[in-house]
Amino acid sequence: MLLLILLLPLLGFAVNAFFGRRLSKSVSGGIACLVMIASFVVSVIAVAGLLNGMAGAIRQDVYTWLASGDFRIPFALYLDPLSSVMILVVTGIGSLIHIYSVGYMHEESDSEYARYFSYLNLFASFMLVLVLGANFPVLFVGWEGVGLCSYLLIGFWFTKQSAADAGKKAFVVNRIGDFGFLFAMLMLFAHFNTLDFQEVASRIAPRGPDAGGLITIATLLLFLGAAGKSAQIPLYVWLPDAMEGPTPVSALIHAATMVTAGVYMIGRNAVLFSHAPETLAVVASIGVATALMAGTIGLVQNDIKRVLAYSTVSQLGYMFLAMGVGAYAAGIFHLYTHAFFKALLFLGSGAVIHALAGEQDLRNMGGLKKYLPITYWTFVIGALAIAGFPFLSGFFSKDEILFRTFTNGRIVLWGIGIVTSLLTATYMFRLVFLAFHGERRLARAGTSAHPEEEESVAHATASHHAPAAHHAHTAHHAPHDAPPSMAIPLIVLAIGSIGAGYVGVPHALGGSNRIEKFLEPSFEASSAREPASAEASRTGVAVRPADVSQDPARTEAAQEAHAPAADERTELTLMALSSGVAIAGIGLAMYFWLRNRAAADAVARRFNGLYRLLLNKYYVDELYDAMIVQPIKLLSVRGLWRGVDATLIDGAVNGVGQVVSTGSGGLRRLQTGSVRTYAAALFFGAALILGWYLAL
Repeated sequence: MLLLILLLPLLGFAVNAFFGRRLSKSVSGGIACLVMIASFVVSVIAVAGLLNGMAGAIRQDVYTWLASGDFRIPFALYLDPLSSVMILVVTGIGSLIHIYSVGYMHEESDSEYARYFSYLNLFASFMLVLVLGANFPVLFVGWEGVGLCSYLLIGFWFTKQSAADAGKKAFVVNRIGDFGFLFAMLMLFAHFNTLDFQEVASRIAPRGPDAGGLITIATLLLFLGAAGKSAQIPLYVWLPDAMEGPTPVSALIHAATMVTAGVYMIGRNAVLFSHAPETLAVVASIGVATALMAGTIGLVQNDIKRVLAYSTVSQLGYMFLAMGVGAYAAGIFHLYTHAFFKALLFLGSGAVIHALAGEQDLRNMGGLKKYLPITYWTFVIGALAIAGFPFLSGFFSKDEILFRTFTNGRIVLWGIGIVTSLLTATYMFRLVFLAFHGERRLARAGTSAHPEEEESVAHATASHHAPAAHHAHTAHHAPHDAPPSMAIPLIVLAIGSIGAGYVGVPHALGGSNRIEKFLEPSFEASSAREPASAEASRTGVAVRPADVSQDPARTEAAQEAHAPAADERTELTLMALSSGVAIAGIGLAMYFWLRNRAAADAVARRFNGLYRLLLNKYYVDELYDAMIVQPIKLLSVRGLWRGVDATLIDGAVNGVGQVVSTGSGGLRRLQTGSVRTYAAALFFGAALILGWYLAL
């Protein structure tokens, strides 16, 4: 059944890719949605079997993929608590996004419609390979596959230069991280002589907390790959530009799939990372720095999708903070809840864009609450959840991360996390108030006091999610709410944004934190071994987990992260503080962007330098362009192309041709075709030879 989970979306891809031009939109969309729903159903059955059985994991060796002497790499799938959460998120949230896309993309032509859904199905299939892979090579296939599909989906409207450039940017930036990932795999194979996750964990488990420099280097390289996929400093720059793709693509990539791959990879190799404390310190520091930086940028952005993009970068930073302090279960818990409310927010923004004929600039919105009631209320639920409002899903997972950070003695990191939480609540409700409250605004470039804002308006206008012809109405007509195919996923995700967090109610609130107990075996070294027979491998083998109490791999950080709360009063105090911060952020947004817009403009003018810095995203793209892109272009054009290719290589090839041409031109003159010339040459030649011999 594990193989079936990833083959079903692959089947949908094949049908739409090869026969999509001959299919109607209803058939293309129906097939794509049906295979995703079927994959979700199979996933539920597989996870239910895991929960109801005595096994800690299920392994399926499909076939021997690579073989060299005694070395074997099987194409193997592995289902345990960690991958169970991931496949349910990918197939469940993915199914809702597919259904939403049926209505959102309905104005596309039949062939483009089928192409879109084929890419979407292929993306889901590769993501399932990634999370079900039992070893590094299988995971890497999915890892590269989602990178390819992100390039295809971000650049779906490839006739737009901005979309084509954004797809290439995502592809190139991720290649940098993937190089680190690949090099780390080679190092681990050279050291352990295996690339199986469970084998690597079992071989490193008996070592001390600090297993040596090679493990530190390998884990740092793995984290470089994770930073590329999950958009962390310094490789986060591709994700905001990825907004050029269709909005459901943003929801799929930024909520449930690709951007969470890095977090999942660290969780899958928790035992390995636990033996590299220096790497964990780097992971936590980079995560919290990314969260803060992205939060400050999101505070001033005017494109509705870019606000959510920087929000995604910030929330991923929270997840890496959890991983870095050894709170692996808390990080995966936030990944799980984030999938609900971030998918909801992206799809809600898509409903707004759809209603406004492609408008994405928040300053050209306002007053949409009365026109889009379903979108408004579901969007508010998502905003409350991501802000950490008490007793919604984000409250439980974000508070767990902050609590674990605090109890691990990382007070500075906890403080930065609290500040980021304030920023999150503020910029999310700034978005809500600008888009849905007040009166409709029709701002135009040239009316702003800030030149950077005029540029932002122009950019937002140029980067509409689709040409205006894709919509049946214009911005001058009254907007209407999402159709049923779009509204139903919004409602389901809103329900999830409310209730998904209750699987992790902490002890301080009378819960048992069930998701932490469920996930904990995945972060410990297992006694799993290869199945006894090939037939058992093909049909799937249940693997009992090792006795965790006897596992020496648990480092001090991991023990602290998974230990019961030392002081429930401390947990309640921190919980109350974070809730107060969330409410304060909502209050700030209400004051500046609902009650007193003039005050927000005054603050922007008062701190104009800081405002420009944040509006221009710390000029990181410009810095990268000046320090990396332009020098590479210069080296490529003047050095490699003109110097090496045109001058050296072409010169050598053309020089050989010129020598042959010149020589043949000289020899050609000896062949005149005149009989008299040939006779005279023969006579004088014979005379010279005869004279030579006579002289001797």
